[in-house]
Amino acid sequence: MGCHMKITYVLVVTAAVIAVALAAYIPAGAADAAGAGSLKGTAKFEGAALKPARIDMSSDPNCAKAHPTPATTEELVIGANNGLANVVVYVSDGLGDKTFEPPQQPAVVEQKGCQYKPHVIAMQANQKLDVVNDDPTTHNIHPMPNNNREWNKSQPHGMPVEETFAREEIAIPVKCNVHPWMRGYIAVFKHPYFVVTDNDGNFDLKGLPPGTYTIKAWQEKLGTQTQKVTVGASETKTLDFVFKSGS
Repeated sequence: MGCHMKITYVLVVTAAVIAVALAAYIPAGAADAAGAGSLKGTAKFEGAALKPARIDMSSDPNCAKAHPTPATTEELVIGANNGLANVVVYVSDGLGDKTFEPPQQPAVVEQKGCQYKPHVIAMQANQKLDVVNDDPTTHNIHPMPNNNREWNKSQPHGMPVEETFAREEIAIPVKCNVHPWMRGYIAVFKHPYFVVTDNDGNFDLKGLPPGTYTIKAWQEKLGTQTQKVTVGASETKTLDFVFKSGS
């Protein structure tokens, strides 16, 4: 009888130890993910928009050949219903002193037809950035940050380039010293709560823990818009930003 009770006690204790051990392996934030909220909305443009300017790529025939019709600038890309593409929407305040590990997968920017694709990208600090040259010509990628280390690398076709940015900066202009029309932007964040609007200005910022946040929307020519919002557990809020000509 005593022996049976001892075995039962050992089994109960062992089960408790296993339960504690398994709990330790639950990924950080997994418990919060179930109650996470989201922000959906659109960035729109109001006013008289200038037509995109044509880009003269005749100085490099390899670039010119990639465009049966002339390429145009991407400073202001307006889609359906005046939706504004390439707007970075992000949490600027409300996360407190939480820290976040960068994702394992790299951010990627491609050079296609002697233009940066996408024109605006967003990534976390210390996340890897892979720069791809798909063009049959040599490029020179040159980010010009204020809050990060500046670098400048020549990149022949097919040669990999991998870099990181250590600090938050919204946003870093990028140029190519070989092709002066090539311009793009890299927005770097210390957290994962950011998104870039699609071709029609739509965005869906997912995974927000419940809380009150300051949300900003940045556009390279039209500046920054700011709104405050409170997101409850598993709640989806709608937030729209309107950028006006000359704002």
